[in-house]
Amino acid sequence: MIASAPTLLRRYGLSARHSWGQNFLHDPRIHQAIVAASGARPGKRVVEIGAGLGSLTGPLLETGADVWGIERDRDLCTVLRAELGELPNFTLHEADAVRFDYGAAAEGCEEPPTIVGNLPYQLTGPLLFALLAVHRRTGPWIVMIQREVADRLCAEPGSRTYGGITVMLSRVRRISLVTQAPRGCFVPQPRVDSTVIRLDPLPAIRGEVGDEEGLRLLVQAAFQRRRKVLANALGGVATREEALAWCAAAGVDPRVRPERLGPEDFAALQRAREAEAGAAGTTE
Repeated sequence: MIASAPTLLRRYGLSARHSWGQNFLHDPRIHQAIVAASGARPGKRVVEIGAGLGSLTGPLLETGADVWGIERDRDLCTVLRAELGELPNFTLHEADAVRFDYGAAAEGCEEPPTIVGNLPYQLTGPLLFALLAVHRRTGPWIVMIQREVADRLCAEPGSRTYGGITVMLSRVRRISLVTQAPRGCFVPQPRVDSTVIRLDPLPAIRGEVGDEEGLRLLVQAAFQRRRKVLANALGGVATREEALAWCAAAGVDPRVRPERLGPEDFAALQRAREAEAGAAGTTE
């Protein structure tokens, strides 16, 4: 069993890097809740974003799972190699988690790998979008994020906290609560509370499109002007005439605000956009 985060910090003479948003979880109850939610077991691959001091890595390894730990801090990698490096089911990847090839983790696996991690607050968005890029090749994601962000991801259309990332994630994943993680569970203690959520692949995507990146840009443009009606909010990617045509083809009211639309509505708008582009291409 690996030592606690405070003990390891003292043992190796380390401290958290505030510029990297490092806060080490030291509550074993939350570690066990994450492990249970991950379904870690022999023969299953679990990829941990930000392995840190190994406080979660250790319990994951105890299940017999094949654990890939991603960590970019060289000092923490030294700790992980010293404390866990001899275990045959542990593979350390000294890498930037935002740029890591999560699709490669699926190679040689009988089932898609599970992703777990305590996401740094300033990197939550980039990391979630990195996972979205490989959502078809990965299993459940169990991630700890700022409680305010978790509330946003679980919001329904029409809510003030509903936003673009909610649209993109809820289109492909079912989002549920695992447990809360008050700020006192971390060392050093952050100024905000956290929440652990689970994002499971949906049996069917809520609106297929041909161009996933195009959809992301469309949604982003809409929510950058969320106080405007849809026909005007889409000004970042279309003229008003184009936006009105897309709305008509998608069966969406151009007078509503973006926050009123569900993932299927945005997917329908993107398909109308793609159809218009395709038609324009055939006439050239």
